[in-house]
Amino acid sequence: MTVTRRPLTRDELAPLARAALGPARTLTAVARLRGGSKKGVYRLFLDDGSTAVAYVWDPAEDYWDAAPADPRDSFSHASGLGLFTAAHDRLTALGIRTPRLLFADRTHTRVPSDVAVVEDVRGGSLEDLLRRDPQAAAGPLRELAEALRTLHAHPAPRHGKVAVVDNGGSAHGGSCEQVVLERALADLAEAAARDPRIAAVREALHDRLHALAEAVRPRGRVGLVHGELGPDHVLVDEHGHPALIDIEGLLYFDAEWEHVFLRQRFGGDYDAYTALRADGLDEDRLRLYRLAMHLSLVAGPLRLLDGDFPDPVPMRAIAEHSIGRTLTLLEHPVP
Repeated sequence: MTVTRRPLTRDELAPLARAALGPARTLTAVARLRGGSKKGVYRLFLDDGSTAVAYVWDPAEDYWDAAPADPRDSFSHASGLGLFTAAHDRLTALGIRTPRLLFADRTHTRVPSDVAVVEDVRGGSLEDLLRRDPQAAAGPLRELAEALRTLHAHPAPRHGKVAVVDNGGSAHGGSCEQVVLERALADLAEAAARDPRIAAVREALHDRLHALAEAVRPRGRVGLVHGELGPDHVLVDEHGHPALIDIEGLLYFDAEWEHVFLRQRFGGDYDAYTALRADGLDEDRLRLYRLAMHLSLVAGPLRLLDGDFPDPVPMRAIAEHSIGRTLTLLEHPVP
């Protein structure tokens, strides 16, 4: 099915702004913010100089063109108002900063989509701050590390998306490592179908994944993880405090899954992972999850590039980097 994509206009978002922010203020302009691939993110400009941010979950805003997701799949497409509000409520209850929810509406009467309006955290992203002034980023990084310790220590009886587990439900699949293995094998098949370099070593990668999974010892505890926590998913407010965004993927899972992503995104050019490093992580889980993450970061971006995503260069770079890392891990496993 072909989806017509165009940014929403001021007139289309005016009823939402009025309902969320009150009739005393007038919406004067809107701007669709860059970077979103699963939802539309719009800055709302009001006549009194204030701003807010609208989230719009609609097929026209989702460049993944994903089928309806099963929330009981821990790694299913993380998009939607229900996942967002459940994650927002859980983070708020734990005292973890995320933009304050001002309004949520699934009636489709103001905008023909599920929508939410949140406060506008205008200090920029932690990614921008790390590039511009690494010393100034030290404080937000310390606070982020503390927030991660709080998240990862918050227990749950089973893995799964917050919206499922917090409502007494359970996710599909057995242990975290088994779910990761099954997902990695699916990502391997998809990546091999899209890139000849992965196809050439598909059997070796298949065997390596199984060997890594067999080395993981059983564990009976899980905690909260963001799931895709890079410096672009952390805003910094005017007081220098970090705020987590893109929270729909919040789930109960192994902290090692979070840390392989943190190391990937906060290491390298930023050299900031040291501030977020945690003790006591399981090295066998890290080995399995590291290879699985890179396979995911090959298959996912290449799938997105099949469509009309408007900013393809970064996605291609992510896929190329992860192809290189996958091949390196196959030849020289990280201890």
